[in-house]
Amino acid sequence: MSESMNEASRQTLSGAAEVVHEWGPYEAGGVIHGVSFDGTHVWAATGETLLAVDPRSGAVARSLAVPGDAGTAFDGKHLYQIVETRIDKIEPATGKVVSSIPAPGGGFDSGLTWAEGSLWVGAYRSRKIRQIDPADGRVLRTIESDRFVTGVTWYEGELWHATEENEESELRRIDKHSGAVKERLMLPKGVLVSGLESGGDGLFYAGGGRSGKLRAVRRARPA
Repeated sequence: MSESMNEASRQTLSGAAEVVHEWGPYEAGGVIHGVSFDGTHVWAATGETLLAVDPRSGAVARSLAVPGDAGTAFDGKHLYQIVETRIDKIEPATGKVVSSIPAPGGGFDSGLTWAEGSLWVGAYRSRKIRQIDPADGRVLRTIESDRFVTGVTWYEGELWHATEENEESELRRIDKHSGAVKERLMLPKGVLVSGLESGGDGLFYAGGGRSGKLRAVRRARPA
């Protein structure tokens, strides 16, 4: 780990994350991979189907026959979905794939989000987050982590990512340049995070991986 990351770690805020809503599982034996939010629905990739979930009730509003085995993102108009070694750009009204670019991890990608005109892609086992050009997949920046990276998102101009290691998960707010950890929020024991997306007002939507569950979590309030 770099000296700057070591120094920042001594100043890291630590706390807990609480689960405020839990929905699902949605499909028998299903897995929640990527998660995104379009301002109305939470989108969850379940393998062969992309679900639009009402965040007020947890009910599935509609579904698209769109494959996805990792992160999901929304740019304000289109959805983006990692499928094996590529990222598909999708019309949310129809499920039509309008274009595809190579995924930077070559099939070992995890989370996905949109910010600053770019896609940000997690690399699980190599512990990286890559900023890529959404037009051609060119890597613009690589940020190192010291933990496995699952979901990635942005909230209030800052980069967050989820980790999952040794059956424990946490949410991390990091420096978008150095990767230094600014804040850690530990999830309750047994709650693992796959996809991650900000819902605003301090709320995050988190995929539950093989549990097939979708959760809304936030920084725990002081007792």
